[in-house]
Amino acid sequence: MIVLLPPSETKWNRPRGGPADPGSWSFPELAPLRDEVASALAAVSARPDAPAVLGVSEGLRADVDRNTRLATLPATPAAQVYTGVLYDALGLASLDATARRRANRRLVVVSALHGAVRPTDRITAYRLAMGVDLPGVGPLAARWREVLDGPLTAAAGSGVVVDCRSAAYGAAWRPGPDLAERWVQVRVPGASHMAKHTRGLVARHLCEASAAPRSVPALAEVVGAAFTVDLHEPARRGAPWVLDVTTP
Repeated sequence: MIVLLPPSETKWNRPRGGPADPGSWSFPELAPLRDEVASALAAVSARPDAPAVLGVSEGLRADVDRNTRLATLPATPAAQVYTGVLYDALGLASLDATARRRANRRLVVVSALHGAVRPTDRITAYRLAMGVDLPGVGPLAARWREVLDGPLTAAAGSGVVVDCRSAAYGAAWRPGPDLAERWVQVRVPGASHMAKHTRGLVARHLCEASAAPRSVPALAEVVGAAFTVDLHEPARRGAPWVLDVTTP
């Protein structure tokens, strides 16, 4: 089983320490495109019009400037870099040792810069969203879609793909036909803030649960032990199941 998460816009980074070692990251097959995106991002971020190109406000100029120095800045485990509503609810730091090991195996963050990383991968806080058309690379979701299928399909194995991503990051990978029958999108009725919070709680629950479901109905039973759930079958072949989740 893998649980797909979006990154957060807000990120934290330790002020001291050694730089990232991309060779140590999960999914090494992604290295060529990671290098291409990182080089293009550094070049774009040095331009006067960088905030506009990256789709952020001028007030985030300091974050954009950091993009030019990512190779030398201190690295931090992704579990700490990503912050905000979903990650606060997930609460990785407060998991016990057994649940933390499951989290390190099951959680995958889909990233505009790195493609996909696991919680233990040491990265650096960056400013780049999946919806960007990056000069020299092109639309990021389309480029990552070219290379993510093999690594993420292998990571899912015979288990379920639990999709907690937002639409922009969901566009970077859709499971193929053979895996689609084990693909479920977690949907939360209501405002986006509550949706992020609930998805974080669901991800935490799946790290704390010892079960590793191999079918979507079995996954729904595991989630239903802690939440109110309503499972919808795929609308067509190749489409995901949809699991509506609300907190009791």
